[in-house]
Amino acid sequence: MSVDPIFSVRDGTVARVTLNRPERRNALDAAMWRALAAAMEKFAADGSVRCVVLSGAGDSFGAGADIAEFERERGTPAQAEAYGRMMVAALDAIRLCPHPTLAAIKGACMGAGLEIAVACDLRIAASSAKFGAPIQKIGVVMPWPELAMFVELIGRAATLEMLLEGRIWSAADAATKGLVTRSVDDSQFEREVEETVARIASGAPLSQRLHKRMVRRLGDLRPLEPAEFALAYDAVSFEDYREGIRAFLEKRKPEFRGR
Repeated sequence: MSVDPIFSVRDGTVARVTLNRPERRNALDAAMWRALAAAMEKFAADGSVRCVVLSGAGDSFGAGADIAEFERERGTPAQAEAYGRMMVAALDAIRLCPHPTLAAIKGACMGAGLEIAVACDLRIAASSAKFGAPIQKIGVVMPWPELAMFVELIGRAATLEMLLEGRIWSAADAATKGLVTRSVDDSQFEREVEETVARIASGAPLSQRLHKRMVRRLGDLRPLEPAEFALAYDAVSFEDYREGIRAFLEKRKPEFRGR
């Protein structure tokens, strides 16, 4: 595998982005955050991508932040804020990616690694995976943008449980709390990930992108504008809509082209 901090590759219509620092269990440093943002922005701009899969090299998804660089890179409030903006740029590149995103999680998924997983649309976890954000043990505070992602996903009570206790959750715990989409036995993990990717990638891409956009918009309490309300109905003008109907009636697999 490449020595780049983030390894990214196209596999047909699927983009794969790998945290690539296995010797440190993919603990995230500044170079990784910058490379992650660049990789996600590249794939977001590629209209032929149907799904982006994020994973970690080696035996962990991401063990958290690289604490070894904290004093150098995050030693003052101004440095911490600048570093935080860099992190949020990468997390937003995942969260706002127009294509469906899937985190394939094995091993440790902690702190900064967990934030990356939470920014994805779906999270599939191996049953032996571990989750947590025990940052109270080093006295650091999760900034507002990251905190908001957790509250949106698992709610206020579960977010506070995770942060105040600093307890490590099993994959079963994470599934119960809604932190992961589902947990599967380690022996079935790779197969489940690939089957999930295949289901996503086989869907009509414009439909997938609109669903992401609309679900995200519903998190905004402002009333929908008429043009926004009409968005779902405008989808019947897509060529993919007509192809989907024809394929259903002809009992064949549709050939969606993203038009």
